[in-house]
Amino acid sequence: MDQATLIQKLTAAVGEDYIHTDPVALRAYDCDALTIYKGQPSAVVLPGSTEEVQRVVRLCREAGVPLIPRGAGTCLSGGATPAPGGVLAVFVRMNRILEIDCENRLARVQPGVVNLHLTREVLPRGLHYAPDPSSQMACTIGGNAAENSGGAHCLKYGMTTNHIQEMTVVLASGDAVRLGADGDEAPGLDLRGFFIGSEGTFAVITELTVRLTPNPEGVRTMLACFKEVGDACRTVSEVIAAGAVPAAMELMDRYTIEAIEKVMQAGYPRDAGAVLLLELDGLPASMRPLEKLIQDICARNRCSSFRVAQSEAERESLWMGRKKAFGAFGAIAPAYYCLDGTVPRSKLAVVLAEFDQIAARYGLRITNVFHAGDGSLHPNVLFDDRVPGETARAVECGAEVLRACIRAGGVLSGEHGIGIEKKREMRDQFDAATLGIMERVRDAVDPEGIFNPGKIFPGGEVEFPLAGAAQLGGVARMSAAFSK
Repeated sequence: MDQATLIQKLTAAVGEDYIHTDPVALRAYDCDALTIYKGQPSAVVLPGSTEEVQRVVRLCREAGVPLIPRGAGTCLSGGATPAPGGVLAVFVRMNRILEIDCENRLARVQPGVVNLHLTREVLPRGLHYAPDPSSQMACTIGGNAAENSGGAHCLKYGMTTNHIQEMTVVLASGDAVRLGADGDEAPGLDLRGFFIGSEGTFAVITELTVRLTPNPEGVRTMLACFKEVGDACRTVSEVIAAGAVPAAMELMDRYTIEAIEKVMQAGYPRDAGAVLLLELDGLPASMRPLEKLIQDICARNRCSSFRVAQSEAERESLWMGRKKAFGAFGAIAPAYYCLDGTVPRSKLAVVLAEFDQIAARYGLRITNVFHAGDGSLHPNVLFDDRVPGETARAVECGAEVLRACIRAGGVLSGEHGIGIEKKREMRDQFDAATLGIMERVRDAVDPEGIFNPGKIFPGGEVEFPLAGAAQLGGVARMSAAFSK
């Protein structure tokens, strides 16, 4: 099937109002939030149902053309960057909350539902959707499932995979299958878990049933400030070792504090070397001893100040700084490169010190803001995209950072996915035999390699060269402007 015929049939499959082929329109889709890699699709389709997705999949398979699923494009690893000449399936039309079952604490949603929109819908009913990535005001639940996203509260409540009960996916054959079950027990193999986190390389998600979590009776939000980031890191390990499991425990270093306070004045002390944002939730009586325990541990680790939010407005201000930190980096650097390694909590201080050494070798700065409770790091390499060669240097610096995480007993990615960004370093994480098993599993469900080629696995026929990086700096500056 030639391209003209494919476009004609895709138009018939989704409707002429829901396909884009104009080169100017396609430029809006040539990357996701990792803008240093780009790919030009041949078409963008906006399917409106599982049946339309099935038609699109069958046509792409018949034509031998890659199909790349995309939610909101907030992925930071290049997972939704289209393979050159491929077809991009964007789920903006499939954005409905289909059913809310308060009695069983379930919601049935389409993949294009925005994460935060679901929580806003069920909050008055005493429920919320627990996974809360920093991009929750824009990212979609389908995209969260593809990446197995986490968020600030995943320390207590778990990752996306812990909140998906059932899902419908369209396979490379064009068949739609349901995985999981409405109830808590599903017989047979856990195929639901098999597809979650596969980054669009196994199938296309078209519907999900997710678990809803009761709203806590009480919440206590605390800000602990430290002169040295190492003291904050030790506090994290000691809090968990003492048996306390906060709902969230976030760490921000001095560069992050500087950026946030320049942009939005969240109330973080500008002279702090690091701050810990901690949150307890549950019964008020049960939180009081935990709050005292945490305060004592902070004091033992030379905490310079400790405060508890006294109002919902103060709590929201403290969280606003954390949620919008990435956008604020545009205030302290023309561009930044966000990474996503994970290390054991006990290694946090050592690994952050190694990050500083790596940055110095490359003549760059690294700022850190991350989910400290589970060791899920987000080091950000700050650089100037206007300086020739500095983008490539930032990427190499980032690769060294990820290798440092692996050496410390950690992994390449906690929640952003492998995508294009980290596929080269998969060889540092896994041996050839393990990678081979993963590739054979992928080939079993997609033998012709239609779904999202060039992602996760090193090598392969589809490659994404490093693009001119002016756009990356633009993203940093634009985000800072929007966050004010």
